[in-house]
Amino acid sequence: MPSWKSNVYKLYYLKIVGWFLLFMPVVVIFFQSHGLTMKEIFLLQSVYSIAIVVLEIPSGYWADIIGRKNSLLYGNILGFIGFSVYIFANNFWGFLVAEVVMGFGQSMISGADSALLYDTLLEAGEEKRYLREEGKVAGLGNYSEALAGILGGLLAGLSLRAPFIGQALVTLTAIPVALWLYEPAIIRMQAKVGMADILKIVKFSLVDSKQLRWNILLSAITGASTLSMAWFAQPYFEKVGVPLAAFGVVWTVLNLSVGITSFRAHRIEEKLGLSGTVIMVTAVLSISYILLGLFPSIWTLGVLLAFYLARGIATPVFKNTINKISPSESRATILSVRNFVIRIFFSVLGPLFGWMADRFGLMHALVAAGGIFSILETVTVVNFLRVNRETET
Repeated sequence: MPSWKSNVYKLYYLKIVGWFLLFMPVVVIFFQSHGLTMKEIFLLQSVYSIAIVVLEIPSGYWADIIGRKNSLLYGNILGFIGFSVYIFANNFWGFLVAEVVMGFGQSMISGADSALLYDTLLEAGEEKRYLREEGKVAGLGNYSEALAGILGGLLAGLSLRAPFIGQALVTLTAIPVALWLYEPAIIRMQAKVGMADILKIVKFSLVDSKQLRWNILLSAITGASTLSMAWFAQPYFEKVGVPLAAFGVVWTVLNLSVGITSFRAHRIEEKLGLSGTVIMVTAVLSISYILLGLFPSIWTLGVLLAFYLARGIATPVFKNTINKISPSESRATILSVRNFVIRIFFSVLGPLFGWMADRFGLMHALVAAGGIFSILETVTVVNFLRVNRETET
């Protein structure tokens, strides 16, 4: 049997490639250069989220049945095709096709990667390492995005389309690595087939198990919050006077900060406890929106930095709480339910925030987003803490 470390290292590489987003530092500027409004930009991301939603849970179940390796392989193939479409697209509808293809691809990756990581460690008797390894995976992803921010900014100096050409080539390298993964035997032994079983797992995740329900909802709302901020950031840079040439540098610093806290997420949770970590992270995320909207300035980029530091803690900690209470045979499906709910929230809230930004201004949209996320996170945190206390007792 191959070493569990070999599988983990390959998952490291796939995360590095998946987050080596050369286009992200200038993507909003790229869209605007083709005549898109903020509403249309958020609408594109909403369509991307809906494309993920359509296949999110079936693809997670498919990964549980025929293998997370195959799911990761086909997801990266679709990602390569989607970025290739971007190389030639010139308008909203062309971008829409690319986003749908990439959304389908991402649905096949999300859930399958974390499930494969957890069960690789479980098979080796190393499951206690999961939070540390998930933190490393998330951290490497953000370090990758940080480096891509610098290179993407340089490529954009040649052409705003050049980062997409580079992105397609980078994504192509993930395909053979996905082929070299191995499946832990525990997955193949326990899987069952049938649409009824998918619905049963979804019902168990969101209805029957109170603990899973509130863990998933908290993780999903937090994920929607961090996803929304990624699309507010570049217009905010413009608004407060960050030079376009410095976008890549600022983007790099923000993503390096996410990587730093992701690597240390397990230590932060050990120090603050799960409850303290959850309260701290959600408070920073929601309050940051409001402060950025109320006090637009080059100096409030420090608030944005705090947001990204909190984001680095959130992903590995919340995924760990879900993995610990998920049955192994349905782990990828349950993680896909989490990602499904994230995308549902974002597909509803994203266009609303874009419309607010176009209609009332970016700052008003940020404050409104902060208010919405504050309410949602308060409700979910209270219930998350309650059900986790009940389970412990």
